[in-house]
Amino acid sequence: MGIGERAVPYEEAWAEQQRLHALRVADEIPDTVLLLEHQPVYTMGKRTNPADLPLDGTPVVEVNRGGEITWHGPGQLVGYPIVKLPDPIDVIAYVRRLEESLIRAAAEFGIGTTRVEGRSGVWVLGESLPDAVVDPSQVLDIGKLTLRMGLPLGIDPRLAGPEYAPSNAGQRGDDRKLAAIGVRVARGVTMHGFAINCDPDMTWFDKIVPCGIRDAGVASISGELGRDVTVADALPTVERHLAEVLAELPEPAAVGR
Repeated sequence: MGIGERAVPYEEAWAEQQRLHALRVADEIPDTVLLLEHQPVYTMGKRTNPADLPLDGTPVVEVNRGGEITWHGPGQLVGYPIVKLPDPIDVIAYVRRLEESLIRAAAEFGIGTTRVEGRSGVWVLGESLPDAVVDPSQVLDIGKLTLRMGLPLGIDPRLAGPEYAPSNAGQRGDDRKLAAIGVRVARGVTMHGFAINCDPDMTWFDKIVPCGIRDAGVASISGELGRDVTVADALPTVERHLAEVLAELPEPAAVGR
């Protein structure tokens, strides 16, 4: 939709998402993904803690996605899939697919990433700490939420988990989030999506508590590799892996079938 000098204001992309969402619900268009770079903006999802907002009063746009507060802007590739999900709708499996596409893209750039138990997004794990003692009070036990997604729907078993690193309970240095994910599903069709940091000014994240997570950091492709990788560089790789992973979704039933 626009990168670099054609970076898209958030409100413009949001209006386009809503337009395409209505068309996809009505089966007037096929599944569609908007790929773009935003002009700088902070957005907050439904679960944002007011304590995580900018302390200096910087404006924040409230949106109807899941997740908490984040930043979008130059140097970050944003994707908004407008995709009709098959019945029965499995939002968690869909989020895992977005993660998988970004994990594969990061691997192509030479960055090892993973999921972290209980946290959405794509993560670079902190270095193991010698002689670290795990703090049991910080161990995350998600019990029944441990995810075994999608097998009845014919989803690729590689995406069914549990491909997670354990939650960090002091056994390693700070984990770093390379890509954030926040979605909404309305009338069976997805909105919002993902953001992967390519070469942004990382100080934008200093004003907020990104995604409400206080015990982890934020990463970029360029920072991890020690060389510049722009949004234009990353776009074709992310687009290809996203297309491959989403193509594996079962076809939704047609209207009236």
